Amino acid sequence: MGCPPTPLPLSLECTLRPFLFSSSPHHPSPSSTTFFTNTTTLSLHKSRALPLLKLLRRFSSPSAPQPVTPSPLDSSPWPGAFLGPDGLQVLRDFRVTVELDHGGGGGGRGGFLEIRPMLAEELDATAQLLAESFAESMLVPARYVPLLAFLVKQYVAERRYLEPHVTVLVGFYRERGTEGAAQLACTAEISLDARGANAAPPTPVPPRECPYICNMAVRKALRRRRIGWHLLRACEELMTQMKTERNVYLHCRVIDKVPFDMYQKAGYKVVKTDGFLVWLTLQRRKYLMSKELPHEIG
Repeated sequence: MGCPPTPLPLSLECTLRPFLFSSSPHHPSPSSTTFFTNTTTLSLHKSRALPLLKLLRRFSSPSAPQPVTPSPLDSSPWPGAFLGPDGLQVLRDFRVTVELDHGGGGGGRGGFLEIRPMLAEELDATAQLLAESFAESMLVPARYVPLLAFLVKQYVAERRYLEPHVTVLVGFYRERGTEGAAQLACTAEISLDARGANAAPPTPVPPRECPYICNMAVRKALRRRRIGWHLLRACEELMTQMKTERNVYLHCRVIDKVPFDMYQKAGYKVVKTDGFLVWLTLQRRKYLMSKELPHEIG
């Protein structure tokens, strides 16, 4: 099955909504409390792009690179590692390599996709990919993508610090027969337990103690090559190896038929749907979907 022609559903509305509705003209603090203090939900409607643009105009480009908070994966395992005694080592060793053919409408000669946890030096590229996908869904002009990337980078760095409770997977694609470095093709965030759960998740709210997939994005030029499908499967493979709770959750907007069909084919079922009153907050209605993972991914 081909990857959806539109970006996979993101949960970055929960990441950025404190900035969208903040009245402060100053730069955001990179502390974790900054990102989850506002309970207003960001809409993906075109009308909500205007407050975003007004806010982005307040931000000046950072004059110096922001420090990246180290992740437990960058150092020795911390005391009390959970999700099994070897949780951090499982993350360090996790790799999924897939050979992609030229089918699915993506053209090209096919190639190879490697999915693994994000490294510290890949933070900028990952934030850029997420910012581009978010801007596309929000109808934000391209000139504001660097500022979005700045905000997203702070969030991703904060989340990565919580490993192994949270992890950010990235996928690199190399076309068959080409030379040079592989290009970043996709990314996804996984909350593995209650300590890694997002403090302001989208509605309907998933159980905090269960693994949750969000912020999935596939590079626009590489869609329709089954990359989204293999990214989803890699998330499930990692959760199985980490011995998390077996019920995994994700969100899908009601209007997004192609991703919805993909999730259904992967075994996800709707467990709750946003009520119509959610429109009063200018949100799009969403499905909360869930799947019980097998003991081993085939």
